[in-house]
Amino acid sequence: MNGDTEQDTLPDGALLGLDEVGAAPARGRGKGGRSGSRNPLDKAETNGIPITETLPVAHVVLDLQPAHLDQAYDYLVPVTMADDAQPGVRVKARFGRQDVAGYVVARQETSDHDGRLVPLRKVVSGERVLTPQVLDLCQAVAHRYAGTLADVLRLALPPRHARVEKEPAPADVPDQPLVEPVEASGATSLPPQTSAWAPYRGGEAYLRRILAGEAPRAVWSALPGVGTDTDTETDADTDTDTGSGAGAGTPHWAAAVAQAVRACVAGGRGALVVVPDARDAARVTTALEVAGLGSDDVVRLLADDGPAPRYRAFLRALRGAAHVVVGTRAAMFAPVADLGLVILWGDGEETLAEPHSPYPHARDVLALRAEREGTAFLLGSPGRTVQAQALLASGWARELAAARDVVRSRAPRVRALTSVELARDGAAAAARLPSAAWRAAREALEHGPVLVQVPRSGYLPVVACSRCRVAARCGHCHGPLGLPHADGAPQCTWCGRLAGGWRCEECGWTGLRSVRVGSARTAEELGRAFTGVPVRLSSASAPGGVIDAVPATPALVVATPGAEPVAESGYRTALLLDAAVMTGGTGLAAGTEALHRWLAAGSLVRPDGQVLLVGDGAPGPTQGLVRWDPAGFAERELDERAELHLPPAVRVAAVTGDRTAVDAVVARVGLREDPGTGSGVLGPVEVDPDATGRGPAGRGAGAPSGGRGGAGGVQALDLPVRTVLRVPLAQGDELARRLKASLAVRSARREGGTVRVQLDPKEML
Repeated sequence: MNGDTEQDTLPDGALLGLDEVGAAPARGRGKGGRSGSRNPLDKAETNGIPITETLPVAHVVLDLQPAHLDQAYDYLVPVTMADDAQPGVRVKARFGRQDVAGYVVARQETSDHDGRLVPLRKVVSGERVLTPQVLDLCQAVAHRYAGTLADVLRLALPPRHARVEKEPAPADVPDQPLVEPVEASGATSLPPQTSAWAPYRGGEAYLRRILAGEAPRAVWSALPGVGTDTDTETDADTDTDTGSGAGAGTPHWAAAVAQAVRACVAGGRGALVVVPDARDAARVTTALEVAGLGSDDVVRLLADDGPAPRYRAFLRALRGAAHVVVGTRAAMFAPVADLGLVILWGDGEETLAEPHSPYPHARDVLALRAEREGTAFLLGSPGRTVQAQALLASGWARELAAARDVVRSRAPRVRALTSVELARDGAAAAARLPSAAWRAAREALEHGPVLVQVPRSGYLPVVACSRCRVAARCGHCHGPLGLPHADGAPQCTWCGRLAGGWRCEECGWTGLRSVRVGSARTAEELGRAFTGVPVRLSSASAPGGVIDAVPATPALVVATPGAEPVAESGYRTALLLDAAVMTGGTGLAAGTEALHRWLAAGSLVRPDGQVLLVGDGAPGPTQGLVRWDPAGFAERELDERAELHLPPAVRVAAVTGDRTAVDAVVARVGLREDPGTGSGVLGPVEVDPDATGRGPAGRGAGAPSGGRGGAGGVQALDLPVRTVLRVPLAQGDELARRLKASLAVRSARREGGTVRVQLDPKEML
């Protein structure tokens, strides 16, 4: 057993119109040479170690980085490990000159390997952490994203915590779960507390199908609201909540998710809920308790909890001690017993996109899981991404949405304070907080809290020369300068160096002016404008961090997108500042992301409140907010992308890195242009080094130091490039396979340079 490799030639690919490629992934000595099954003991290097006679061969997936070693390897099972070396356990095995961690994926009598087999070195733990369902899902994810199985397993399985494994097992799981199950066959009656789904067309029918053990798939446009059920009314005069399904301060969507999970558990199956962050996980857990599911039946799987609590929660789910798993991104691989329902909330949040190779998105992973395990699927959000709309357009899922009259009764009144709307105010129309917004906030503060959403955190994240208006740059790395505090010196946002003696390179002036105003500066200005009113700042960079909830007393709550706290009984008014900044991005999803952020903030406002959008945002998302119609905006976006052959109407892959390395990887794919279907190669084009980890913020020791645009910059010839490959959806899996094969050839040949391959990159979604 060693790491020697050989190269094979791949067959021609007619699906993509591909030219002949050079080589296939190299095969290792562990499981190569398909010449028929053999007795593994005929050729064995056991060094006197007795080998078990029952299923003596273990197929092992090793934690190996090179793409050409992405396969299972055969090892012999010593007698001393025969009972513990079962499929799913962690092991150590010899590969080349080192011991490598891995997982046993199968045991069998024979091996088709021509060479010699060696015994396993060690069974790290007898716990079967890799279930067959999760293994199958990981293989599907690796195939879809042109990654290796080892990379996906690192994302799916938390690191082992030996002390937690040795803890006494919890008490036996009771024969009867906390929610009394019903017979799957012929079940038609819903459990109590399903009022949150009554306003949605097909909502209760969807729950009945889950209860009956079926696997419906739905994309859900959640109604706004806090602390009420959708079939009840809130007394605006007394602030009394007459609903019964959600407690005060609990968002409506969390109560609806809890009721869907309860229906699944009542049908005798488990459920998995994936949310963007720990605050949302806590809200779902609270709603589950209200719905009748206690802590003994629900487990939270969060990376923020630390290694030991996370692994303890993982083992509870693995051992079947909990029917429901609620967690953040990594929980999409959680081993839920008898899984019947997967739920993803807020798929427009960037935290649901995995930043590590092979960069899968929770939406796609859970869709794959629903297909492969035959489970129900629910994708919910206050807005709607174009990818969610594509699931509806393809017929893969059905829509769950309320009628327009219900939406109008539940949504707050929205007003867009654009420059046209404020033209009569004259010069005051250019103010960041127009007089109309100031008056609305002042009136709302007499009754309750007011939410102010600011796109950027910090104090003054971007500054410029006050005379010539040229952006201020760092003299060391040429990164943008910002002001972290009111009385602080300018500081580089790339390298962190202070620029106390800064002088403009264009005109020599030393004065600075703000270009972008952050949440901290906004809170400071509002505190001066509204004297005597408490101002609370909720942001990851704020001294108090992100606030989870605020009371119903008057206060100004300044928050960045995604950090808005929930107010008891909802906010009276929400001010959404700097609309042009929110929609000013260059990515394809800039409009849908802005609308998602606005709707998420607006959903926290009372039905009798109002939302004021301040600034000249893009017309599409602005109108989508005013009408509270994310579905209509997403549908138009999808139609435009289909006409222009843009994702998700097509499948794209971005190959980024050094020009020579990128050209070699792309050339082996051999994709030919086809304007009719949109197939072809776009680029290469130069990209921002900082965005690829090679800029000042993430440059390694061997990176260039001289540069264009100032000391410490990057030479023009050293700039990384990006090439985009585009094919029809039906050929997406073939493109992923070819890219993976090209990467395997690259690693086998040890080609120089750096390359990153990412399918469905965020900047093109």
